[in-house]
Amino acid sequence: MSIATATRERLSPEESRAAALEAARRLLIEHGPQAVTLKAVAAEIGKTHANLLHHFGSAAGLQSALAALITGRVVAGIEESVQRARAHETDPIEIVDRVFDAFGREGAGALAAWMILSGNRDALNPVLDAIHELVDHLRAGHEDHPVEDTTLWIVLLSMGDSLLGSEMAASLGLPRERAREITRHLLLATTKLGGADTPRSRGPDLA
Repeated sequence: MSIATATRERLSPEESRAAALEAARRLLIEHGPQAVTLKAVAAEIGKTHANLLHHFGSAAGLQSALAALITGRVVAGIEESVQRARAHETDPIEIVDRVFDAFGREGAGALAAWMILSGNRDALNPVLDAIHELVDHLRAGHEDHPVEDTTLWIVLLSMGDSLLGSEMAASLGLPRERAREITRHLLLATTKLGGADTPRSRGPDLA
């Protein structure tokens, strides 16, 4: 059953708002910031423009609520990895996958592009803070590598991959996941946490 079909049924205000935000998130990821309008979201869920105005007040209100939704999901996932890192139950490969998924599948990359274009850069601060904390816990005991530097290049690589990774890999004749593999290799080399003799810790052959 489509979102539009489901939302034609009688939903509570909370359910209608959640359906609208999920539709907005999908539009953002699939079609970019310009696709996220009150009219487009209303059409996606089978509601009227006036109904969306009732829930969000304005297009800016919808955008703010969507930023909060995506940020909350991303931070929750990253914080789960922080807890696993504290308990020594995770490794650099999982960390890279978590951050790449956050910017790709969860929409943080599309959100970042949107916020930068609209001038609302502060919306990304919770995501960046969570990634910074995760890397900090991961490299405890390996303080010779500044966590700020590690956080910087992981975020830049994962964000770039979320926005251009598919097109770049195709144009270069590389597998779609190549940027993620390179990032895993770099983090393993930087943190020295993978264990040189374990199969999972070996990065790709970059020669």
